[in-house]
Amino acid sequence: MPQKIVKKLIKSNKSTASITPKIFKKLLSRQTETILDAVDERLARTDERIANIDRRLAMTDERISLIEQRLVKSEERFNRKLDDLMTALDKFLKRLMDTEDEFAIMKLDINRIKKVIREKLKVELS
Repeated sequence: MPQKIVKKLIKSNKSTASITPKIFKKLLSRQTETILDAVDERLARTDERIANIDRRLAMTDERISLIEQRLVKSEERFNRKLDDLMTALDKFLKRLMDTEDEFAIMKLDINRIKKVIREKLKVELS
């Protein structure tokens, strides 16, 4: 038993003979109740803090989930636009290659025509 309680009891009763085991147990019981009440109070405050942290974590999880959903939608939009761009580039390159092929064929045709004109008409074309 803490000395403060014993001293207080001694001062209030003026005699040490009046501290009986029954009174001593009662004092210990009061002290124990006081300590347990203080511990319970601190645990209750700690529980409140933990509950607040849990609520904040739940809110944060919801926000992260929303951000992830938005990110997935953004990625899908980006991929669609990228696919469209790739398709447009493929079409452009095909047209360019077709034009180059046609130009090469036309050049060969013109060279043949020049050769025929040179041979038949004896005219030099540049």
